[in-house]
Amino acid sequence: MTTEAQLLRLLTWLSPAFPVGAFGYSHGLETAIREGAVTDAGALSAWIAGLVEYGSGWTDAVLFKAAHEAADKAALFDVAELAEALAPSLERRRESLGQGAAFLIAARAWGPQPLGGAVAYPVAVGAVCGAAHIGLEAALTAWLHAFAANLVSVAVRAIPMGQTDGVAVVAELEPIILGAAARAAMSSLDDLGSAAILSDIAAMRHETLDVRLFIS
Repeated sequence: MTTEAQLLRLLTWLSPAFPVGAFGYSHGLETAIREGAVTDAGALSAWIAGLVEYGSGWTDAVLFKAAHEAADKAALFDVAELAEALAPSLERRRESLGQGAAFLIAARAWGPQPLGGAVAYPVAVGAVCGAAHIGLEAALTAWLHAFAANLVSVAVRAIPMGQTDGVAVVAELEPIILGAAARAAMSSLDDLGSAAILSDIAAMRHETLDVRLFIS
């Protein structure tokens, strides 16, 4: 594919309109908002930056890269199994597997896909991008941007926070996303690791919230 065709496909696959139900998941952010840990644009930017550099955003980017470059189906299934095992909570597992399965179903519009079923979201997208020969770093950049943008959308609805502030957070995160994508493009599975413990705890505590807007 031409560079323009690759860009178009990434824009489609990682658009908020692509039917994976991303708008229904907060990745534990709803808990952080309810408990007062994230109350404004500054706190939101720091929360998402931490995830992209040190937390689930980084881990997913490493898994994405491994899936993108898997040598064969056996290697790809090993990455998928590892990704599922790394989910730190029940809701995070459901979030990732649900979106991954939905992505693979919708991606059939572009032909047969390298795997199917309930597969972790970063593995599903990474594998499909790899099979389509879409450049790794561009795909990682788009993936991390979509991850961050969805969390900003959660905050706009749940804090609530104005859309202008939300866009400003996305702009502020650009260097963080570009840096993480570049690092992940050079990563191996040995680089897996997360230090965003408060986010993981928030995801676990979400299961017991009395009233919830989001699934996770």
